[in-house]
Parts: sequence; C-alpha cells; structure tokens
Amino acid sequence: MLTRMVLAVKDLQLQRRLEEQIMLADIQVEVVDQEKNVWQQVVESCADIIVISDKLIPEPIESGIAMLNELPEIPTSVILGETNSAEVQATYIAAGADSVLFSGIALQSLINAIEATAESRRQAVQHERFDHRGKVKAKLSDFASNSEVMQIFMNDVQMVAPSDSLLLITGETGVGKEHLAKVIHAESPRVAGPYVVVNIAALPEQLLESELFGHKQGAFTGATRLHRGAFEQAHGGTIFLDEIGEMPLHLQAKLLRVLQEYEIRPIGAEKPTWVDVRVIAATNRDLEEEVAKGNFRKDLYYRLSVVRLQIPSLRYRREDIPNLARRFVMQFKHKIGRDVRQISESAMSALCRYDWPGNIRELMNVIERSMLLCRSSDITVENLPNVFQYEDTVLDEENGVQHAPQSWRGKSLGEVKEGILEEVEKLYLQMVLKTTHGRLKDASQVAGITSRSLYSKMKKHGLHKETFKKGWKERS
Repeated sequence: MLTRMVLAVKDLQLQRRLEEQIMLADIQVEVVDQEKNVWQQVVESCADIIVISDKLIPEPIESGIAMLNELPEIPTSVILGETNSAEVQATYIAAGADSVLFSGIALQSLINAIEATAESRRQAVQHERFDHRGKVKAKLSDFASNSEVMQIFMNDVQMVAPSDSLLLITGETGVGKEHLAKVIHAESPRVAGPYVVVNIAALPEQLLESELFGHKQGAFTGATRLHRGAFEQAHGGTIFLDEIGEMPLHLQAKLLRVLQEYEIRPIGAEKPTWVDVRVIAATNRDLEEEVAKGNFRKDLYYRLSVVRLQIPSLRYRREDIPNLARRFVMQFKHKIGRDVRQISESAMSALCRYDWPGNIRELMNVIERSMLLCRSSDITVENLPNVFQYEDTVLDEENGVQHAPQSWRGKSLGEVKEGILEEVEKLYLQMVLKTTHGRLKDASQVAGITSRSLYSKMKKHGLHKETFKKGWKERS
C-alpha cells in the first residue's frame, strides 16, 4: 500500500525542507495548511504516519496523543519537541507516541530518524500480511489437472505469472477466475505486496469511482474524510478487477488512463498520484461482442487483452471431476462435521455425466449439499440433487417418446441452445482445422470469419493448430 505521511510542523521552513527531502519510495508526503485548523486536518487526514510539532497538539498533549491512537486506522505518530528534554520525551512515549525527536537536531539526522520510523511501520504491516496470507495462500497445485487442455493452460499461466503484464482472465461463471488471480499474485514477485479485489458488478455506479480511485475530504456531499481507493491500497501489489465488463463507459476512460500512465486522480484531488500496481481483470462476458455493441471501449479492450487467459470450462475436462469431487469432500468434512469419506461409484458416474453450467463453484455446492444430506459414510446418487437422478435416455420404446439428455434438466431453452451451439462450433472448427492441416489463414477463409476471430474461438475451446498439422498425432 502507498504510505501516506502528513507533516504538521510549526516551523514552516523546516516543514518545507522535510517535504522536499523525505525521499523514501512508496511514501506520499502531504503538508497541512496552517492557516486552517491544523489539528482537525491531522485527525481527518487518514495518514499512516503523522509528524507533528508538540506545540500544535491541543493541551493536554497526552490526551491529544491518545486521540491519535483511537482513530479507526491507528497512525504512527512522530512528535517533534522544541526542547531536548529526556523527561518530556519519556512523557510523550508513555502517552502512546511512537517516536519523539528534538526538532533542533541536524536536518539529515531528523530525516533519517523519520524515514527509519516509516520503514519500521512498513515492515510491521508486511509481516502482518504474511502471517495472514500464510494460512490461506493460493497455490498452483490448486489447479492440478489430468486434462491435457488444462495442463496446456496452466503452462501458459506459469509463463506469465512472474511478469508484471496486464492480464485478462476470461471464462464461464464458476470456473475459478478470482482464485486463479490469487495464484498468479502468489507466484509473482509482488507476493509481499497487497492483493486487493474489486467486484465491479457489486458496486453501485455512483460509488464505483470513489472505491477505485478514492476521494478527498469535501469532494462531494458526505465526503467527511479522505478515502483511499483500491488502486492506492494495492500499491506495490496486485489489484483484481472482477466483472470488468460491467464497468460504465465514463469510468472506462479513467481506467484506461491509469493503465497507461500509472497515475490515479482521486475525486476532488488537484494533482494525480503515482501508483505501482499490477492489474488483473476478469469477465465472463464476450468483450469483443460488447465492443461491437458499444458497451465497452475498444482501446481499453486492446489494453487489457495483451495477455488473455481463458480458463477451460469443467465440461471440457471431465477427467478432473473425480479428483475435484474427492478434494471437496475432504475440504468440507471438518467444516460440516460429518464423517463422509467417499463418493459411491454410481454417484461419481452421475457427476461425470453432468455438464456443469456453474462449473467448479456448482460442483463445490453440490458436494457440500450432498454431504449435509448424507446419512452414511458414502455419498450416493440419492444424496445428489434431482437433476442427477435421471439417466440419459435416447428413446422410450414402450411409449415411443424421445427423452432429452439429463444434462438439459434445470436449464432454460436459451442455455440449452447456447450449449449445443458451443459443441457444434467446436466440432466444426476441429473439422476445418483438420482439413487445412492447422493453417489458420486457410481455416478462417473456409469458416468465413477473420483470423483473429478464429484464434479467439480456438482459445475458447482449447484448440491448438499444432494438433492438426500434418505428421502430428491427433489428440482425442
């Protein structure tokens, strides 16, 4: 996170020299306007570090220092005393000050002492973050797979994770886009920095700009205190923008500027603030289609999709379902408090036949529900939701009625159509690519689409041109 330091020094010349010469990286130095209520500005500053002259603290000083330590975000307080008295310094420390310095010492010594205090705070915050993260650290092994499509995908992930490049993660609802973003952060050089998540779709439009970029006190009605936006909070780390396709057009322009200039301008701010942030965005929308409709800026789409990672849907890697299901059984065993040990063969077969429109999230929910309803040590078909109770039946010979596949149950007509079109599209592309031996230009001409559109569809379905080249063994 960007560290905010506020200077409230009675000697204006000293205040100006401190502002100019405190050069620690990741420190944003601000000064108070001494023509206004200094103490009110200090209390409302939301600063991480407050450097203040003892003469500017209301009497009794001990109560003033205590007030700083009662703020919602407790700052590190550095008191500058006008007298070099050990007794006074001890009194301030006893009242809760983090550091007490004599303002009359050499300027460089004063700067060194203030910077040392700032570095100590940074290390303390970082240590807390490591302790917290260590318990829930996302790992590459979370995406271990028996599927060739998924293995190829994870090879791409491992290649881009150590970089600082912008990433766009796409895929259907429930495939694990947010968890993948956590894994990439954990595998990157920014692992020691913060990881901040913003769900664009979950925030009202009128609050979104403030949540992303922050606001100054008094910027609008109700802005009684300075608010740090998500980009500032993520300084030195990663920000994950979920459901980026839901962002209003007027904020897309502001986001594009941040991605190009690495500067944010909080609402009401007179000057921009530089931030060092890696951006990972995610969506389950087709952004190319949203661009064509005019709902998403073309320049922002191109900026975000420098590196695009499309997570394969669960129905395209059914071989992973058994291991995932068993993992979730072990995961929920302690949470639920049920001695459920395994999944019966018939239940596992039913799980593997299902198309999983909600992907891994839906599988997790089904396993948790089944464990709650299970009365023995094994999950059976009877414990699964109704949609799993039916077998695929092509024809009812007795009544001469054709039955729909069980994978259609619980879906709307639109969802069924979409699923069938996806399968048809994949089969068609496989046929064309096989015919053209993987030559994309020829395949796009046959299909009547652009090469870019063909490549995008191949990525979506996990198809690779090498598979169809002459002399290569066709993958099943």
